[in-house]
Amino acid sequence: MSDETKKGLKSPLRRQLLMGMAAIPALAMMPRPSFGAGPATSAVNTTGLAVTDSEVTVGILHSVTGTMAISETGSVQAEKLAIEQINASGGVLGRKIKFIQEDGASDWPTFAEKAKKLLVNDKCAAVMGCWTSASRKAVLPVFEQYNGMLYYPTFYEGLEQSKNVIYTGQEATQQIIAGLDWVNKTKGAKTFYLLGSDYIWPRTSNKIARKHIEGHLQGAKVVGEEYFPLGHTQFNSVINKIKLTKPDVIYAIIVGGSNVAFYKQLKAAGIDMSKQTLLTISVTEDEIDGIGGENIAGAYACMKYFQSLDNANNKAFVADFKKMWGEKTVIGDVTQAAYLGPWLWKLTVEKAGSFDVDKVAAASPGIEFKGAPEGYVRIHENHHLWSKTRVGRAKADGQYELIYETADLVEPDPFPKGYQ
Repeated sequence: MSDETKKGLKSPLRRQLLMGMAAIPALAMMPRPSFGAGPATSAVNTTGLAVTDSEVTVGILHSVTGTMAISETGSVQAEKLAIEQINASGGVLGRKIKFIQEDGASDWPTFAEKAKKLLVNDKCAAVMGCWTSASRKAVLPVFEQYNGMLYYPTFYEGLEQSKNVIYTGQEATQQIIAGLDWVNKTKGAKTFYLLGSDYIWPRTSNKIARKHIEGHLQGAKVVGEEYFPLGHTQFNSVINKIKLTKPDVIYAIIVGGSNVAFYKQLKAAGIDMSKQTLLTISVTEDEIDGIGGENIAGAYACMKYFQSLDNANNKAFVADFKKMWGEKTVIGDVTQAAYLGPWLWKLTVEKAGSFDVDKVAAASPGIEFKGAPEGYVRIHENHHLWSKTRVGRAKADGQYELIYETADLVEPDPFPKGYQ
């Protein structure tokens, strides 16, 4: 790993999380509610989960070490904030949430191993976790075999639906297809160079992107497509190809610490993103924290959330997040989607009147979270969320400026016809 990538992984924010919760949230200063006044444990826990009269245990499973730590650290922070807030407001069915945290260490077999521990040994009532599709695919058989419930926060390629997963990020129709339509319409883009990290999500996402570009955007074509191992740091060769090809759009799906090297090398090579359109669906404010705003300013991102969203829910969320994790912290799309997980689980458990996974799964469709920082979300029957599609433009200060959003919530469709 290069020095510049290591630097991105060693920001004060990252060190803070690896050392534990260094900042005391304002919520901790509030009077704590008493727990144990909820319904009888025998009535709300019939399957042997880690539920007592006063506590319920959940799992947090993300990478806080390795190349994906730059992306997943924010998810851990958001989930801990949500749990703090839920406990301060009385918990879930009169029970305080206790969490057990495990490190997937940017290694997919490790994710599967830790998922099994959380479900079989720790008997967690739910798990908030994963980031990459590779890690999700690794743990999915474990959750289905042992009947656990996973709240998965990352935008992803779709083409999946499970009773045992609530997908709180966007799928392809809400992000990939919508973003390509936007850049084609507003920029007149006809030629695209596709880049990605070399695993399931970027390859499948670019397969969907290619089908949409060549099959639905009149006169458009893909002029290049390349992939790089996770943690890769040498991009000068492909940057030279981009300079020779001169695509209308660089479509970038590089993930994790590799983004630090990629965007610094783009700038060093003289690619001016005020003139060259770059559209990413993988760089949130969390990654910009390591990349440096000056190295990505001018790039566009298609996602459902940006820290700068101007609504009351988000202003309160950002303030609470910074109180807990420090004023210099930043909040990206997946971090916000991770924050939704504990809240959606709480609302669903209370609707079901039970912690039992089968009952929670059955009660999930139609659950609304009106306090979502992105504004409002609702769980679809396919276990994905209705949400808006938004486009932002990166500024030198490390935030995205909102420049487009759909008027209405976009219905999730994880299996779009013609893209499978």
